[in-house]
Amino acid sequence: MKIRKNDTVEVLSGKDKGKRGKIIEVIPSRSRVRVEGVMLVKKHQKPRKEGEVGSIIEKPSTIHISNVAFVDTETATRTKVSYKFVGGKKVRYSHKLNKEL
Repeated sequence: MKIRKNDTVEVLSGKDKGKRGKIIEVIPSRSRVRVEGVMLVKKHQKPRKEGEVGSIIEKPSTIHISNVAFVDTETATRTKVSYKFVGGKKVRYSHKLNKEL
């Protein structure tokens, strides 16, 4: 996968289209990512101990990798990511900006 944890991405489709956020988790086996502040779902939590109160927690759900685009943090533009061999090492490379990431 060309997108990694802690990368900044922009959502391309769905109810959160246009939002940007940092990737919290990448799930390569299912081709999904979890982005902070995007695709929030509510989870109802029961009280665990006596005297505790139940609560509703909002947490980010997963979104398919094809629905997000990598955003370069320096220029704040969306770009495609590929791999390139430089000096015998495999590095991530930005198509639009023609530079290593």
